[in-house]
Amino acid sequence: MRTVGVEEELLLVDEASGESRSLSTVVLALAERRAEGDCAFEAELHRQQLEFATEPRSSMSELREEILGWRAEAAASAAEAGAAVAALATSPLPVRPTIGTGERYRWLADRFGLTTQEQLTCGCHVHVSVESDEEGVAVLDRIRPWLSVLLALSANSPYWQGRDTCYGSYRSRVWGRWPSSGPVEIFGSAQGYHDQVRALLDTEVLRDAGMIYFDARLSQRYPTVEVRVADVCLDAADTVLIATLVRALVETAARAWRAGDPPDPVAVSTLRMAGWRAGRSGLEDRLLHPPTMRPRPAAEVVRALLTHVRDALEDSGDLATAEEGTRALLTRGTGARVQRDLLDRTGSLREVVSECAARTRG
Repeated sequence: MRTVGVEEELLLVDEASGESRSLSTVVLALAERRAEGDCAFEAELHRQQLEFATEPRSSMSELREEILGWRAEAAASAAEAGAAVAALATSPLPVRPTIGTGERYRWLADRFGLTTQEQLTCGCHVHVSVESDEEGVAVLDRIRPWLSVLLALSANSPYWQGRDTCYGSYRSRVWGRWPSSGPVEIFGSAQGYHDQVRALLDTEVLRDAGMIYFDARLSQRYPTVEVRVADVCLDAADTVLIATLVRALVETAARAWRAGDPPDPVAVSTLRMAGWRAGRSGLEDRLLHPPTMRPRPAAEVVRALLTHVRDALEDSGDLATAEEGTRALLTRGTGARVQRDLLDRTGSLREVVSECAARTRG
């Protein structure tokens, strides 16, 4: 059974005003003091956000409990600092992000200017274990067409600087400003992957391999494929669903590679169209159907993803929960729909943030 780990970025907010708070240093210190063992929290690029990482898990129920546990711990530590955490991929209210301390962050701010300043976005990264770089790159080559569907399922950033962006995931549009972000070509082998990374680093545009911001990449620190395309999800159940589907995609791709099935040679330019479509509407409109790259209703495309990974889901014992989770998500809607529904009901972005903080806290 492949193990799965999740990294979630959370927004630090004032629960009364809804505004983002530059308190990551304080909250991190409090979280470290509260931790009985190793602390799962880390600072991020901006002081208005906090990140945690789970342990590698084989059981999705255990992964769910750990995510809920760390969200609760983040909320408790933030409360000690007079703030709250919200699983929002962008701040609904206007914000002036504050870049964190440290030489690396200063370098990013100097090199990339406003792009760095405006990167107050919160994502969800899923790590799935692989046996080798060769298997990992074979997986990367074969999951490319399906990553946009994961983005649509996770869409949770409709607001930017106090305005409705008309996107489900505006985070994906902001994140796309980095020069190394987005979909990539087929690498063909581990050597091809590492050669491409080296070529990017040789341009001296990027500081180091940590800035390889592909939608999916080989992890630098772990023997995993790291899928980075998703918004942080408002509902932890959706995070677990994304992790479940990512593991199934990795296993399905690895099996195809071992069987000698070639990757789909869809062009990067077409993958960018699929990513834009998913970011624009989430599950509210049509998506590009990965086998054909033609527009189809979102529910049909999501069902196609489940069909694509069905054997892997059955073998891991996750099929029933994945089907139930996708049905619930299609009925309830993504975090973007929830946020818009809250604004329609309350008329206040402050109330949207407050309610989302309460849901994050559990």
